[in-house]
Amino acid sequence: MTKLKICLISSHGGHLHELTKATDHVRGKKYFVTHKTPHTQQLLEDKTKYFVIDPHLSKWKYLLNTFQSLRHILLERPDVVISTGAGIVIPSMLICKIILGSKIIYIESAACVEKASKTGSFMYKYADLFLVQWPDMLHHYKKAVYVGLQ
Repeated sequence: MTKLKICLISSHGGHLHELTKATDHVRGKKYFVTHKTPHTQQLLEDKTKYFVIDPHLSKWKYLLNTFQSLRHILLERPDVVISTGAGIVIPSMLICKIILGSKIIYIESAACVEKASKTGSFMYKYADLFLVQWPDMLHHYKKAVYVGLQ
C-alpha cells in the first residue's frame, strides 16, 4: 500500500504550533512548508521541510512565494495539503488543488473565536474539508466541521 504524501503548511509561530499538534497522529509521508526563522529551523530540524517567503500582502512577495512553492510541489507532489493558515499558504494550496488535484484540509485557527480569518475565508471555497475549533465559527462557515479545540 502506498503512503499518502502530506504537505503540512502554515506560517510560523502559533499557526505552526497548532498544525504540528493537530497532525501528530496523522499517518503518511509528511513534510512541512513554512517561513524560515531560527525557531522553525530548530523545531523542524529532523523533519523534511521547505521554506517560503511570507508575502504579507505584497503582490511581489506573493509572486516569489508562488515560485518557491513550485519547488516543493514538483519535488513532493502531495496527495493532501493540511493547513492552519495564514497568507503564506495560499499559493501552495491553490497550485496543489488546481494542478495536482490534491485534497485540501484547512483548520481555522483557534485564535478565530468569533471572526473569520482572511485566509480561512479565502480558502473555504477550495477546501475539501474545513474544520473549525469554536462552535460560533459555524455561522461563518456553514459547511465546516466543528472539531473543538485540539
